[in-house]
Amino acid sequence: MTRQTQIVDPADSPDPFASFPARLQRTARAQPDHTAIVYGRRRIAWAAFHARVRLIAGRLQAAGIGADDKVAMLAHNCPEYLELFAATLHAGACAVPLSSMATGAALEAMLRDSDARVLLVSAKGRDALGTHIDNVDAIAPAHRLALDFEAPGWRAFEDWVAESPGEIEPAAVTPDRHFNLIYSSGTTGTPKGILHDHRMRARQLYRLAAYGYDDTAITLVSTPLYSNTTLVSALPALNGGGTLVLMPKFDERGFLELAERERVTHAMLVPVQYQRLLAHPDFDDFDLSSFRLKSSTSAPLRRSVMEDAMKRWPGRLVEVYGLTEGGVSTMLDANAFPDKLDTVGRPAEGVELNILDEQGRECAAGETGEIVGRATAMMAGYYNRPDLTEQMIWHDAHGAMFFKTGDLGRLDADGFLTILDRKKDMIISGGFNIYASDLEAVLLQHPGVADAAVIGIPSERWGETPLGLVVRRANDNTAPAVICEWANTQLGHSQRLAGVELRDELPRSSIGKILKRELREPYLDEAGAD
Repeated sequence: MTRQTQIVDPADSPDPFASFPARLQRTARAQPDHTAIVYGRRRIAWAAFHARVRLIAGRLQAAGIGADDKVAMLAHNCPEYLELFAATLHAGACAVPLSSMATGAALEAMLRDSDARVLLVSAKGRDALGTHIDNVDAIAPAHRLALDFEAPGWRAFEDWVAESPGEIEPAAVTPDRHFNLIYSSGTTGTPKGILHDHRMRARQLYRLAAYGYDDTAITLVSTPLYSNTTLVSALPALNGGGTLVLMPKFDERGFLELAERERVTHAMLVPVQYQRLLAHPDFDDFDLSSFRLKSSTSAPLRRSVMEDAMKRWPGRLVEVYGLTEGGVSTMLDANAFPDKLDTVGRPAEGVELNILDEQGRECAAGETGEIVGRATAMMAGYYNRPDLTEQMIWHDAHGAMFFKTGDLGRLDADGFLTILDRKKDMIISGGFNIYASDLEAVLLQHPGVADAAVIGIPSERWGETPLGLVVRRANDNTAPAVICEWANTQLGHSQRLAGVELRDELPRSSIGKILKRELREPYLDEAGAD
């Protein structure tokens, strides 16, 4: 049995449920002059921030927005985004952050699926949405709000806010009320809406408070606010009464300058950001001594990058693995466990983790299978999709409900989890299971390779076979065939690469995940053409 358990019921805590809006109100009254948000040259105190939240909530209420109604945001990181997000919760409604990287058709589908009645859009979001907004009848023209542009059919956000009848008190919310609806990053069909209620977020915020998100914390936000990756850092920072330093768009020098100037203590980053920051020629010239916690999530952080970060960047380094849906969460305190840097740590507080074989049986330590988990913090379900919610659930012999991750991994004897691959990305070649992450780890050891991905491509002989796609380091001219031959000497016979191809860069999502579906598509198209 490899079950790892750290169940801690938040009901045993001294504050089992306090709504997020109520906490923000208490903070604003307790420290009105403390800085809540830094955005460029703007510095917004807690009293001013919360007054805007109360005012916007009053405008939402006047528009008939209340219990569990949906308010969508399709904009860049800025104070207005946070004000509307918090005001939505203040009014008892549900926030729906949307990605401007999605296609117009996907955005239309998400808006229709979410039942959103108000939409805030920036210029980039408007370009992504295009005329698809005309197909979303639930959002009246009066509630299509423009953040930073003027165009027919859109109302200026500030003009809309100016019609508020005044500030209101936070709505009374119960734990089962809707908090936010976050859509998965799928690029085909309608992405799934992951519904979080106030219970889940309260439990998550309670747990994360232990990582120093208090009124002295200064958290630098450099990933998009529509991502749960960002929210699991930004929400605790606000919940604890700290300061958020917002970047509208990430760049290495800008991040380092802000971190030094604002004496930043916390940041949640994705692996590609660590790589780019540590590779910046002036990294060591910046004073980052104020850092207490650096977190990494969304994709595995390489051992070499972790070691470099621990050596050159002050503060704890914690790698986080988990699902937006909740249920599964592990944390690796890299400084405390330098011998476990190839893992993603052990289950976080309140998490129970299992590994299942193809028959749904629990695996022994060291055996590979699908990761499933349950926790005190789990989503309410996929919005409007009970069928998909049911597909995600696995029950153990005692009837306990777990969420299936779709990820393959194994637990070692100490309970540390190693992620091997997405189940759908596993390569089956000649009947052998090949984990792309194993091959990628070898490719990345080559001195001429800066980035790498391995995908399965069609093969008449083997069904599919692994292909390496690499980005070479600057000024390196090593031939792909040489890299392939070198890697294959490090790999087992059944793992060997069929070839290596060069790329200028690998496609990534806004939070740094390699988009393997995009990498595979040309090869699948070729196979279909044959």
